[in-house]
Amino acid sequence: MSKEELDRRIRTEAPGEGQKPKQEILAQEIQEGLEELERPSDGLFLSGISAGLDIGFGPLLMAVVLTVVGGSWGDPLTRIVVANAYAVGFIFVIEGRSELFTEHTARATLPVLDGRATVGELARLWALVYGGNVLGGSVFAVAMVWFAPAYGIVDPSAFTEIALHLTEHGPWILLAGGVVAGWLMGLLSWLLTAARESISRIVVVWLVTTSIGLAHLPHSIAGNVEVLAGTLVSPTISLAQYAGFLALATVGNAIGGSVFVALLKYGHVVRGEE
Repeated sequence: MSKEELDRRIRTEAPGEGQKPKQEILAQEIQEGLEELERPSDGLFLSGISAGLDIGFGPLLMAVVLTVVGGSWGDPLTRIVVANAYAVGFIFVIEGRSELFTEHTARATLPVLDGRATVGELARLWALVYGGNVLGGSVFAVAMVWFAPAYGIVDPSAFTEIALHLTEHGPWILLAGGVVAGWLMGLLSWLLTAARESISRIVVVWLVTTSIGLAHLPHSIAGNVEVLAGTLVSPTISLAQYAGFLALATVGNAIGGSVFVALLKYGHVVRGEE
């Protein structure tokens, strides 16, 4: 679909008051995806590292909460509070405008579907952002398991407990959970574009990522920090389990964002009206 055609449909759309037309959301998502695809490689990689580092504050706060609570609040309340701590890292990353792989599984796919970018350009962006995310998260995890116990704010067993929630499932269940997490993150990108105010954006990020944390869904970037930290402090979690988790979560996230959000949203807005 051409930019002119999208603009025409935006003008003729009659949304409710305060709402963006779906065509405008799609046009903005495509434009933002194109801008990211055209960014220099070093900028993408450095932004990916920044996001990987920043998202680590979520798992760190989760471990702090588990240590402080120590089971005294009961499982339901503890899980809710820990899930809210999980969302903090995502708020830092997304509102700080760093590059997160699971946002681009949907957003950067849209220009390819629209014929304005190539699969090779998409693969380049994914590789740079994902590599930076994993590197940054790994550095944070290594520093976290050394600093937090030494500083007296985390019991190392909290890292193990967090990681086991993600590694205890079989591969097909883990892959399916990754698809759902990627679906939610792709939807988050779409909802953020629809949101008009900064407060609305924060609420959307909190709502979606707290849901992922509450359901213990495997997010490849935040999960990289969670599972690597558990691997470093506990012999019950092997490097093979860590690598298996990362691979399955990554594939699942990519499927969830690119297929269940990008492809379906694009088809809903464009193909369904032709």
